[in-house]
Amino acid sequence: MSVTVTRERANLGHSETAGLVKKAVAAVLLAEGITEPCRVDVLLTDDKGIREINSEHRGVDAATDVLSFPMNELTPGRFEAESCEKDYDTGEIILGDMVIDIPRCEKQGEEYGHGYKREVSYLAVHSTLHLLGYDHMDEGPEKAQMRSREDEIMERLKIGR
Repeated sequence: MSVTVTRERANLGHSETAGLVKKAVAAVLLAEGITEPCRVDVLLTDDKGIREINSEHRGVDAATDVLSFPMNELTPGRFEAESCEKDYDTGEIILGDMVIDIPRCEKQGEEYGHGYKREVSYLAVHSTLHLLGYDHMDEGPEKAQMRSREDEIMERLKIGR
């Protein structure tokens, strides 16, 4: 597994951020039983940066905490490596891109009372599940399935609620 974490600005985020994100991505892949080498690219940005990306790629002129851009159309819980995009140089399956708004992450961690470490880990778990086909756009079974997986993986990381 390769997770590339890029900071939009050198001083953005905490020293532990890249490690927390990588650990969260690895936990999702393990929980989903994915053993093939995969790649995820992560951009750490701020409100302005994520708002620009959200506007450009989704037509939504607003900041948000995390964005996910899957490279493949996958079914939750049924990973099919042969149908995924691969990096021809490395052979890794390209799962997609994730963008995390670090100042918003810090603020939400404080607001929700569980701190930065849990919030950035949760957002990375949430986004990775999106890259694997999970969604929460409905208020029914899809959302319940995704929330259940998030909770289970966060418990595996020993940073549950």
